[in-house]
Amino acid sequence: MVGSILLSSCNGSSGSAIKNSKDSTSTSKRAANYPPLDTLAYRQKMKALANGDTTGKWPVKKEPYPLAGAILPFKRIVAYYGNLYSVRMGILGELPPKQMLAKLDQEVKRWEKADPQTPVQPALHYIAVVAQGDGGKDGKYRFRMPDKQIDSVMSIAKMRNAIVFLDIQVALSTIREELPRLEKYLKLPNVHLGIDPEFSMKTGAKPGTKIGTYDAADINYCSDYLAKLVQAHGLPPKVFTIHRFTKGMVTNSKQIKLRPEVQLVMHMDGWGAPELKKGTYRHWIYNEPVQFTGFKLFYKNDIKNPPNRMMTPEELVKLTPKPAYIQYQ
Repeated sequence: MVGSILLSSCNGSSGSAIKNSKDSTSTSKRAANYPPLDTLAYRQKMKALANGDTTGKWPVKKEPYPLAGAILPFKRIVAYYGNLYSVRMGILGELPPKQMLAKLDQEVKRWEKADPQTPVQPALHYIAVVAQGDGGKDGKYRFRMPDKQIDSVMSIAKMRNAIVFLDIQVALSTIREELPRLEKYLKLPNVHLGIDPEFSMKTGAKPGTKIGTYDAADINYCSDYLAKLVQAHGLPPKVFTIHRFTKGMVTNSKQIKLRPEVQLVMHMDGWGAPELKKGTYRHWIYNEPVQFTGFKLFYKNDIKNPPNRMMTPEELVKLTPKPAYIQYQ
């Protein structure tokens, strides 16, 4: 299964700095003024997410308490995914902003109805580095979105008080090369991170021809990077999502480190019939516990082979564990 559709002919690089942006340090100091974490409420919510699991896998043991201001597990994140350059890569770029946000509002209401005990945090999950079929000038097969595009997503998100995820598909580049280029955005308290192992082509294969992979060492590099930003700028914890729908996409998952500054979501990214999706979730998300879980729904791919259908919020809150992050493509 391919989690996103490649752009076939894009070339470019990041542009100028954020226009008229305030100093991120001063912004983040305000974010540090959250009430202290209610540890009892946190434990109760984590137990509720485990959804009656009796195996000892969930909730994850020896998990550090997050810093003040943590989104998870107190809220469920419901995100729209895509890229403004492509109507094929997800709902975020398929519809005009006002129409897209109205549709997101409807999904938020559905989730609030399915799980009234968990408020919903809306989000826009933007592919900021896109794997593509064209090698580009440096032969890395990835297109870095210009700042003006990311700034546009930030402005759209502000219309709903939504948080923003910047997603990275490294292709033949590396996460160590791509992640630091987004630091000025990640310094902001409302910007979080996603990485996509599917398009991390460590073998040198072109993206889309094989499924890529990340190791725990790559994931730990990202979470350590985020943790240092949180510490340096007084930010609330960053939410960090990793896409997954096969075993090989994430290796050595038991070596993934958890930190108070980062809330790590292992995100089930496969499409297809409900039973296939639940099987993928059971094998690679439930059976290899990390911290929080996510689940992806496809408006088109989930229903393209009738009688397949999209799963409902009411079905998804019955999963073990309950997904804390929901993404629509």
